[in-house]
Amino acid sequence: MDLKSLLERMTLEEKAALCTGLTPWDTVPVERLGLPSIIVSDGPHGVRRAPGGFSGDIVPATCFPTASALASTWDVELVRELGEALADECIALDVDIVLGPGTNMKRTPLCGRNFEYFSEDPHLAGRMAASLIDGVQSKGVGTSLKHLAANNQEEQRFTIDAQIDERTLHELYLAAFEYAVKEAKPWTVMCAYNRLNGTYASQNHYLLTEVLKDRWGFEGVVVSDWGAVHDRVAALAAGLDLEMPGPQPQRTRAIVEAVRSGDLDEAALDESVMRLLSIIDKAQQTPKGGVSIDIDAHHALARRIAAEAMVLLKNEGNLLPLHDASRIAVIGVAAKEPYFQGGGSSHINPTRVDSPFDELQKLAGDAVLTYAPGYAMDDSSDPALIEEAVALAGEADVALLYVALPPMKESEGYDRPDIDLMDHQVALIKAVAARQPKSVVILNNGSAVAMQDWIDGPAAVLEAWMMGQAGGGAIADVLFGKVNPSGRLAETFPIKLSDTPAYINYPGDLGKVRYGEGVFIGYRYYDTTGTDVLFPFGYGLSYTTFAYGNLRVSAETFKDVDGLTVSVDVTNSGAVAGKTAVQVYVHDHAAAVIRPDKELRAFAKVALAPGETKTVSFALDARAFAYYHAGHHDFVAESGAFDILVGESSADIRLSATVTLDATQTPPTKITRDSLFRDWRRDPQAYAVIEPILLRIVDFASKIDPSWTLENIGWADELLLESVFGFWGAQVLDDTPEQTVTDVLAQLHAEG
Repeated sequence: MDLKSLLERMTLEEKAALCTGLTPWDTVPVERLGLPSIIVSDGPHGVRRAPGGFSGDIVPATCFPTASALASTWDVELVRELGEALADECIALDVDIVLGPGTNMKRTPLCGRNFEYFSEDPHLAGRMAASLIDGVQSKGVGTSLKHLAANNQEEQRFTIDAQIDERTLHELYLAAFEYAVKEAKPWTVMCAYNRLNGTYASQNHYLLTEVLKDRWGFEGVVVSDWGAVHDRVAALAAGLDLEMPGPQPQRTRAIVEAVRSGDLDEAALDESVMRLLSIIDKAQQTPKGGVSIDIDAHHALARRIAAEAMVLLKNEGNLLPLHDASRIAVIGVAAKEPYFQGGGSSHINPTRVDSPFDELQKLAGDAVLTYAPGYAMDDSSDPALIEEAVALAGEADVALLYVALPPMKESEGYDRPDIDLMDHQVALIKAVAARQPKSVVILNNGSAVAMQDWIDGPAAVLEAWMMGQAGGGAIADVLFGKVNPSGRLAETFPIKLSDTPAYINYPGDLGKVRYGEGVFIGYRYYDTTGTDVLFPFGYGLSYTTFAYGNLRVSAETFKDVDGLTVSVDVTNSGAVAGKTAVQVYVHDHAAAVIRPDKELRAFAKVALAPGETKTVSFALDARAFAYYHAGHHDFVAESGAFDILVGESSADIRLSATVTLDATQTPPTKITRDSLFRDWRRDPQAYAVIEPILLRIVDFASKIDPSWTLENIGWADELLLESVFGFWGAQVLDDTPEQTVTDVLAQLHAEG
């Protein structure tokens, strides 16, 4: 398809129409020129194909585990495999672009859409998103990375103004998007509903053009979230190429009139049209329809992913895996009515759903299973249900409690009121565990829940997430040891809601929410402040154990342009095969800004047989050591010492090494007359200019106090030197000619 020629032959009206949807899921075709429409569908935990529009039936498709579960696998290859399966289903269901993955940060555990998001950490979220995108797009189906940016709450989601400083925005809330855009090149990126620093995301030129298109080099289409556009002309001028849903003829007229009046440069419209023509052309290269979904194979994949995602949080006395139980009490509505997906735009019509109880029965052998509902899936409490469950547990060798949050507590469209289970669920757990010490709690939820009130009771706790349609079988696989659990938490589980970093800044007021915690969310906050948590980021138990040793780095001192290679030996020191997620964090000894205690910079999922050892290597580039400098509007890696920390979670560091970064890619200096001495000292270019002056000052001071040297200037001495710079203009303290700060600045900026 000759896209340039096609653009030249299009009328103004046709170009304007192409930039707005035809239906809820189709773009506008231009039949005169043979230009077809393309079809998009909600996702990404399955293909939500609704040919009849918003009110039509949803075509059956595989419901895979949600993003919070996917991220807990820490397995990018497995997530890519999921992407390929999603693409196969898109092709079978005549879908050109699946709307996902969701890549927003988990700023607060209250966000109702957290089940659709990967993590509180941008590195983990970015790699998961990129892998899913790679898998889908490898088969000629597009994706839509969403929601750009700061869609971190559902409360007032259509209008809330997220107030985020520049450093926090780029280090946390844009970093995962940046990684996915640069590494995986999604066909489309979807804007968020909310405002960002005063401007709606749908018409935020800084976000959509200056950052996404110009800085990151995004070449695809920026699409609106459904109904997110407030001013179509302003949105198009800001970089939003396609508004959905359609039809909206008034939007087309607005674009045409703006071009004719001169209020909108037609070149901006042409750029959006060319981007759209490009993905329409891509979509046509892979024929859609005419094939069927391999339902059994995809169900089996969904089961495998769900099992890999489950996180064993507690296992006292090695109760799991189950071996000798002849009578098993199965308690909880969720054992027979599985809670496996969230509500809203990602809700799938599954091809089939495994019953957890039935799947347990298949693997239980000769064991006798009994059942009691235990609780109602609403806020009503019936003591008789708890009494029945306790009696059943007392007659069994082990009790399995399937406890699911009700749909009313977490869904797209509203936030959670708290992070608690229902009161009668907590009462059930306490009562059953008191009667039967060999109790296992299996949780189904989309984000962190509080457990402090009951965690001491049961012997084992398994976090099974929103596990997808095959999750019932996956739980049985883990409980009976058919699968060794290897999931690791992609988000911290706090002790209580008031411990969470955004607690006093959520949900905002007067239409604004201030991200006052800055870069300190999740483990970045808990580890830096020393706040106790229930379960730390990266945590998870196994039926085996792992030993770490022989940490080595490619160089003790390295240049940013060369990067650093980190290698470590990991051994399965237990008796059964298992997998672990090796995690690499970086700690900066000193920086011009306050930094988190540690930041995840690399990870790898490793499978090991009993006694087997593997060497795992990680390549860290300059970005792994950098922070975002608001003065330079870019990431900066400063020279200095860094700790390389390798472990099993953010709180379980097994090995460490200290390296020194020699930064060569320093940005232009931002030193001014008002800069503090410490700013001069930390800026390599500035320091090179003032070092001769500093040497004279130190020489003068050492005549009074011989302990004064250039190497041992402490903070108190820095205060003295601030006075020297502030009051004496950095003049030399001997008979040489005076050199003022003004002269130094002139020299510095001439060289810089």
